[in-house]
Amino acid sequence: MKILVAMFAGILILISAYQLSFTWFVNKHESAMAEKAKLWTKSHYANAAIKYPGDKEKETLYEDTLAQIQAKYLARLLDSTRETKITWWGQTYQKAKESELLLGLDLQGGINVSLNVELTGLIKNLCNNPNDPGLKKAIEEANRRKTNSDANYIDLFAQAFKDVNPGQSLAPLFSNNTHNKLKIDASDAAVVTYLHEQADAAMQQTEKTLSQRINKFGVTQPNINLDKNKGIITVELAGANDPERIRNYLQSTAHLQFFEVYNISEISQSLEAADKTLTAMLSGKKAGDTAKAAPAKTTDSSLQNILKKDTSKTTSTIADTKIQYPLIKYFNGGFVRDKNGQPAKDQTGNVQYTGYLGYVPVKDTGLLNSYLTNPVIANSFPTNLRFLYGIQEKDENGKVSDGILLYAIKTIPGTDKAKLEGGHVTDARQDYDQFGKVEVSMSMDKTGAAIWEQMTGDAYKKKSQIAIVLDDMVYSAPGVTTGPIAGGNSQISGSFTVEQGQDLANILNTGKLEAPAKIVQEQVVGPTLGAEAVHGGTIAFAISFGVIFLLMLVYYNTAGWVANIALILNLLFTIGVLSALDATLTAPGIAGLVLTIGMAVDTNVIIFERIKEELTKGKNYPQAVKDGYRRSLPPVLDAHVTTLLTALILLYFGLGPVKGFAVTQILGILLSLFCGILVSRLITDFWTNKNRHFNYFTN
Repeated sequence: MKILVAMFAGILILISAYQLSFTWFVNKHESAMAEKAKLWTKSHYANAAIKYPGDKEKETLYEDTLAQIQAKYLARLLDSTRETKITWWGQTYQKAKESELLLGLDLQGGINVSLNVELTGLIKNLCNNPNDPGLKKAIEEANRRKTNSDANYIDLFAQAFKDVNPGQSLAPLFSNNTHNKLKIDASDAAVVTYLHEQADAAMQQTEKTLSQRINKFGVTQPNINLDKNKGIITVELAGANDPERIRNYLQSTAHLQFFEVYNISEISQSLEAADKTLTAMLSGKKAGDTAKAAPAKTTDSSLQNILKKDTSKTTSTIADTKIQYPLIKYFNGGFVRDKNGQPAKDQTGNVQYTGYLGYVPVKDTGLLNSYLTNPVIANSFPTNLRFLYGIQEKDENGKVSDGILLYAIKTIPGTDKAKLEGGHVTDARQDYDQFGKVEVSMSMDKTGAAIWEQMTGDAYKKKSQIAIVLDDMVYSAPGVTTGPIAGGNSQISGSFTVEQGQDLANILNTGKLEAPAKIVQEQVVGPTLGAEAVHGGTIAFAISFGVIFLLMLVYYNTAGWVANIALILNLLFTIGVLSALDATLTAPGIAGLVLTIGMAVDTNVIIFERIKEELTKGKNYPQAVKDGYRRSLPPVLDAHVTTLLTALILLYFGLGPVKGFAVTQILGILLSLFCGILVSRLITDFWTNKNRHFNYFTN
């Protein structure tokens, strides 16, 4: 038994130390980058007092501007060092950041938002006739009931329809628009089940869309949770500091678009001109000297490092051009390659294009964007060209790729709009072709079908692709292999898994299914309040820990060291396990830790007082220790179990801060029992086995 306790305690020590080391390494790295950003700002911009001597108002505004510049440069530094190894065993900054101890909104500031997923539009879109009077009355009644109920909206709608349309069946309203999933004589229960399935899919897609959007805020560990029953999505963005932008971005409807894609042959001259300009900028030449500029040396800021060759996607760079400048040389897309690495051709002898231009490491996208959006370089490209990135793909093991594809898409001249918007999609679903391979079937309305026929015809002639873009991210860029597609019915094929096919179908349906999320509650916590919470919590924690630590030594003398060792291990284990479980430490969580200190010490107080009582009865020391631990176990268990039951109730019914307190409290109680009873007994036996005894100042 003692060996098992010792082994388990040792394992917990190693796990806790390992988990908490990530926080130390991350803080060390971020502090170094912050200092670097501070020095960079000082070296590039004049001091406020020197620039505006005597003008306090301008000086304050200038300092705010410098702070914003420094923050942006720091974000760029951290982004560019994602793959930098910062731990002794070679862990990257990105991986270490994902494993550090998470701090809640109340500790580092941020935004907490609750959004209600609006399902009214979904029901209207699924209905055969959205203007049906009975449907409108049922939706109005369901919306009225929703304000005073937490029940599922679909159930509220079904009940409201029965009440306002007595004797009518739901099936005739939806049967013609369900692709044979519902018959006209289907029961109301079957219709409700179908509506639940569609609502769940719509809410999951809304949640996924929000997750994609949140990733653009620079939040390291966003927390997003969907309550399907209530139709509520809760989003916690710790560290976010732009409430207005986040508010507008989260509430906007998903924007689905279809763009034509530029192939490499159409913009090769533009790339060459841009590359000459870039080469001149990197080498310090004047713009008029670009023709004479030699290729720039590879530096940390060079596009030679950004647009790295991806050997899994292509086997060589653009082989049939003689351009030797950094930008084009390291664009690794453009052509489908044959086994010799040369551009492949189809049966008619036409070159096959990949659609994407490059495969860019995620950590370098910020720097690449700064180059491509530079007005001098951007002038080299057509005015209707936009650069967009694809999504980060996952392999069969679920590992996210460290690079993303770069596309050049074609907009309507003079705008950022697409020729075809997602609202014209009437239906999309995952299907199978005649060979059993996964494909996605898509249908459009008459207007969309006409535009689609023209776009697919142009893409077929140019052997180019059409990009499917959701919120400015390319989810797929299929080619056209059968000529212009008339009628608006299309099949998108590729190396899809069933899950990928379903995801793409859901994305296409976002143009049809109106399930936007509306903010119903919002809480903004400023970084100053967070800093004060951390400071106050730390002081309270330090004082309570220090006072109890000294009190145990003063009151119990040698035995106090046993209590203090158990106390230290208890805190180490609690914080380490919190970090290992990816739990978030909040201000109430710190309060739970402080309370855990009292619980942990209380256990040892009961045990030591009982040992003292056994000694006063004339028992020898080994027997007094044995009886003391045995007879103190019931009251210790009583105290911990009753507190544990209370904490479990808080965990089940509580939300937000209450839940954070409960999680910390539960962990602390369980580990307090382990450390206070088993670990302290192990240390006590180790001490007494050497014929030593605890010395008490009093009886």
